[in-house]
Amino acid sequence: MSAPEGPLVVGVDSSTQSTKALVVDTSTGRVVASGQAPHTVSTGAGRESDPRQWWDALCEALGQCGDAAREATAVSIGGQQHGLVTLDADGEPVRPALLWNDVRSAPQARRLVEELGGPKAWAERAGSVPSASFTVTKWAWLAEHEPDAVRATKAVRLPHDYLTERLTGQGTTDRGDASGTGWWASGTESYDEEILARVALDPALLPRVVRSGEVAGTVRDAQGLPFSKGTLVAAGTGDNAAAALGLGLRPGVPVMSLGTSGTVYAVSRHRPADPTGTVAGFADARGDWLPLACTLNCTLAVDRIAALLGLDREAVEPGTDVTLLPFLDGERTPNLPHASGLLYGLRHDTTAGQLLQAAYDGAVHSLLGALDLVLDEDADPAAPLLLIGGGSRGAAWQQTVRRLSGRPVQIPQARELVALGAAAQAAGLLTGEDPAAVARRWDTAAGPVLDPVERDEAALDRIAGVLSDAAPLVERGPGSR
Repeated sequence: MSAPEGPLVVGVDSSTQSTKALVVDTSTGRVVASGQAPHTVSTGAGRESDPRQWWDALCEALGQCGDAAREATAVSIGGQQHGLVTLDADGEPVRPALLWNDVRSAPQARRLVEELGGPKAWAERAGSVPSASFTVTKWAWLAEHEPDAVRATKAVRLPHDYLTERLTGQGTTDRGDASGTGWWASGTESYDEEILARVALDPALLPRVVRSGEVAGTVRDAQGLPFSKGTLVAAGTGDNAAAALGLGLRPGVPVMSLGTSGTVYAVSRHRPADPTGTVAGFADARGDWLPLACTLNCTLAVDRIAALLGLDREAVEPGTDVTLLPFLDGERTPNLPHASGLLYGLRHDTTAGQLLQAAYDGAVHSLLGALDLVLDEDADPAAPLLLIGGGSRGAAWQQTVRRLSGRPVQIPQARELVALGAAAQAAGLLTGEDPAAVARRWDTAAGPVLDPVERDEAALDRIAGVLSDAAPLVERGPGSR
């Protein structure tokens, strides 16, 4: 392999199930080394992980990068959003982190929305209407169910903050990840003292919000890592904001990300405030905004249906009127935290492949239903829909998105866009460039464009009709009367 042309940086993606690290040449964007290590998520009523596993996975992933990681001069961490990490006075986790897809705080979310003036007031103030995914609702749940853990908590962090702090010894976050907490006000770009008071969270427990382009700190000591003491550490950000950086995204270009969760988003110059709660008014990692809609059930849900049917995930068959709403973990868009999966229209001649296609259709329908709300006047109606995430490589996902969207679909060839976005942020510290401009220089969004096909309006109308008719059933969830 040829020698790098410029300084090396490390970009990290600490996601729900694993941590990935890339060593990237700042001049060309070439990945010169990579590593990956898994971590576990609990099953049952909640979704929790031990933050110390994230650190161990980071160390293992960096170790796999070998000598290249030792030459890195800057590092940045991208991580799963919304997770609640509670630390004691020694910086150790008080309890496992409550993850983004833990929906036990749905009652607290409803109560908080009501107590602070309703959805419209929340959207105008915080940019988003909090659902059970948001960190503020998880803190409210913890205070109600585990008051001893709250009393023991001396610092509150998001997942990427936890890893950054272990590198630098300083509690920091960025505006992109902070905007997903529910206690950061998008109008003032600061922590909202009234919201914090409502949930009895001392603002002194929260990290400092680092500005775009600002150094969050330096690596304090080796701690078994390949970095030299004094290596620059960028602010990092949440996974969706990092992926937007990794694509070098310009305002108005739509993105659909197919992973454990599914998201649709676009960069906007206008601060979002959707009173319906469908669109989260997140900040991006620079100075713009990242209106976003998220579904909890995406690739894992469809893969689970395939496994139940004993099929390969690509073994879909067309030609069916069956509808499958794959809300296996509750749902966020639409906001149905207690929902379970629902199958309607089953016939003697329905095949297993048609059932699997129906699962794909149900997942994509939820995302496309929010896309028009995400896009604003900056949007280019002719721009291809950028399809990213693990599912974007699957033919069944690609064809379902084409058929239900009616848009051209572009598949960026670059993989690991969250880690690449973090690497672009680290590179920006060295070069003084806008991280999105760094990614555009690396040409990360380049890839084949699939031509549009006629939009399947009949399938969209059928799914919407089943969802509407079944609303009372899916809203109350299984086991309710």
